[in-house]
Formats: sequence, C-alpha cells, structure tokens
Amino acid sequence: MRFYSGFYLFIFLPVLGFLIWLIFFHKSYKYFSAIKYPSLEKIKELKTPSRFPYRKYILILKLAALFFMILALARPQAGQRSLETEMRGIDIMLALDISGSMMAEDFKPNNRLTVAKKVLSDFVKGRKTDRMGLVIFAGESFTQSPLTFDYNIILDYLKQIRFGMIDDGTAIGMALANCVNRLKPSRAKSKVIILLTDGENNSGLIDPVTAAQAASAMNIKIYTVGVGKLGGAPIPFFHPRFGKQYFRNEDGSFVLTKLDEKTLKEIAFITSGKYFRATDAGSLKRIYQKIDSLEKTKIKARQFFQYNELFGFLLWIALFFILCYIVLENIIFIKVP
Repeated sequence: MRFYSGFYLFIFLPVLGFLIWLIFFHKSYKYFSAIKYPSLEKIKELKTPSRFPYRKYILILKLAALFFMILALARPQAGQRSLETEMRGIDIMLALDISGSMMAEDFKPNNRLTVAKKVLSDFVKGRKTDRMGLVIFAGESFTQSPLTFDYNIILDYLKQIRFGMIDDGTAIGMALANCVNRLKPSRAKSKVIILLTDGENNSGLIDPVTAAQAASAMNIKIYTVGVGKLGGAPIPFFHPRFGKQYFRNEDGSFVLTKLDEKTLKEIAFITSGKYFRATDAGSLKRIYQKIDSLEKTKIKARQFFQYNELFGFLLWIALFFILCYIVLENIIFIKVP
C-alpha cells in the first residue's frame, strides 16, 4: 500500500498538538456550557443525568471523523505488482572424456570419471533457463544428447556413461568439432563448450586447435578443464583372471596419464574462454561453480503496478462518525438552548 498524496498526512501534526493542548492545558475542556448564568445555586440542586459523563465521547467522534478525512486526502492506494521477465538463455555443450585414463584413482574416493559425472550432474541441476547438450569421447566422439531444456534426459545419460562405450583413445578435436556442429544452428546470444579431459589428443581426424578456430569463427566460447594430479597417475584396468591391474612400461614402471595443458590453454585462448586445472575432486567442483558464475543467464525485468483507490472507503467511515456525532449531539446529548 502507498499514499499517493502523502504530504496531507502532515495535517496530523497540528491536530495532534491541538489534542495535547486540549487534554493537558485547557482546564475547561470537560465542560460544555451553552450560556452564562448569574447564579448556580438552583442548578446545583439538579441531578446530573446519568448519560452526562459520556458526553465527552462526542469529541472522540469528531476526532475520528477528522482522522479518516485526512487519510482520505492522502489517497491511500493498494495494488498488485506484476513482474514481466525476458530471459536470454545460454546454449551449453558438455564434452566429457571417457577414455581409459579417466579410470585413474587420484580423485578420491572414486576414479576421475565417477567424480566428473557427479560434478557435471550438479552443474546441470544448477541451470534453469539454458539449453544443454552432452558429447562423450574417447577414440571417437558421439552426441549423447543434443541441445535440450529437458535436464532429466542429460542426467539420465550421465548416469549411463561407463568405460568401454567407445574404443579407447582421446579424440579432443573430434569432440570439439561435434560440439561446434551442434551449436552451429543456435541463435542464442551466448554459446559455450565446456571440455573436460585428462589426456592429449591422439585420435580422430581433426586437430583440436583447428576445431577451436572453427568455434571462434562462430562466436563459441570454450572452457577447458584439465583433470589429474600433477605428474600424472597410474592407469588401472581389469584382467579377467587377476582382477585390477595397472598398465606398465617395458621397464616395469607405471604408465602415467599425460595432460596436454599447452593445447588446452591455446583452445581457451583462441575462443576467449578460460583454462582450469583440477587436481582433486574438490577443485573440480569449484571449477564448475566458477564457470557457472561466469556464464549466467541475463534476465531483463519490467515491473507493472496496478493500484486501487481506498479514499472512498475512508470517506464512508468518516461520514459514519459524522452522522453518529450529529445524532448524539442533537438527540441524546441535546443542550439547552
């Protein structure tokens, strides 16, 4: 509620001052003599009517009527606010590496892929107005989900991802080209690819830098996320007879994962994106939170107000008190003369 002509409320100040003077300083405010009389001896012998003490409440009726008339002058208005929003969504393609090296167990308490799936699921759940798609890659690249507003589909696909779905390898360039192809027809003001990998490009027919240049030409921004602890980690595999084993070099040493940070940084630089390095589960989660804050949907809002005038209702109340005053003054508490 608001007062359209609120300056009329200042009238209450002199009214309040008058009321204070009337109660505390005006000694005769309790008496309502109509005429001067030379002697009160006979008058004192008269009994005071039982309703006489209540005559002072006529003043309250006057003040109440004045109170509501002043409020009516201030024009109180009550209404509803409606909010019209215009949301400009972002189109986001998620590219996830599911190669064998993602089985490395340096992301406790699970392997890299399991942690990445959990972080990506939280990222998808945090978006509200953006279209999202999912591309997975190893030796080749496949689209799991095209751009969609149905986040539940993407979450279901993330749950179904497992090792061995694609021949092993790391086709980063093919994955980026696949994402670019999906974003090409998009008319969104902002188009983004978020690439997560722990290796170096060793498969596919398209070089990652070439794919990044194609993305830049279409105003597509690429965030690259490299995962894995510094120095790499052993890569496990499951032997049908001996269970979990680790890949080893000819000299017996562990085969360690290798992350091509130089290329990932170049991809991000070409497309005006950013490169991030995640060395554990906590840092990977913080990276996607950072990307989430960088790529926020812009919302334009316009507000509309519709008000209803209340002064008429207040005037009716004031009129009621005035009528009560007239009836009491001229019928019940009549004065002579």
